[in-house]
Amino acid sequence: MQINLSELFSSDGKEKTYTQDIEMKEFHAPDGVYEIAEKEPVRLKIRHLGNRKLEMEGTINLSLLIPCSRCLTPVKTDFSLDVQTSMDLNQTEEERAQELDEQPYISGNYLDVDQLVQNELLLNLPMKVLCNEDCKGICNRCGANLNFENCGCDRSTPDPRMSVIQDIFKQFKEV
Repeated sequence: MQINLSELFSSDGKEKTYTQDIEMKEFHAPDGVYEIAEKEPVRLKIRHLGNRKLEMEGTINLSLLIPCSRCLTPVKTDFSLDVQTSMDLNQTEEERAQELDEQPYISGNYLDVDQLVQNELLLNLPMKVLCNEDCKGICNRCGANLNFENCGCDRSTPDPRMSVIQDIFKQFKEV
């Protein structure tokens, strides 16, 4: 959903509060695609400071289903994000890039709410998500979820110095 910012430029100090629904159904992160489980409308208060400079503040509340880092079970992760930024619409995209203040959610006089949400989520994604602190993960041989079953696979790691002797034993087993 896009917000037309040109209506704020009529006078300095003009302020308006926008409530916009999040239209995206899933979040495309660098490491995968996460489903949006719950979402509330985004509330943004935008104030015109003069000379096409804007100040924006607001809140984003939503929940993503992110797989557990150990067992891959989807975990509902809640996000409550506060947004505070200032925008100078006189700057070109190249000038913003030089100042490392890229705002891809602004195009001309329009603010893309979904792109804003996506940027804020990207900055606030957790490094690791666990279904619980003592998650056992999955078996690296058969793929069984060790939180629910014991698979019986041999998970011992052999000493690499003994690999030559193990090869000799394997040859005798085949005969």
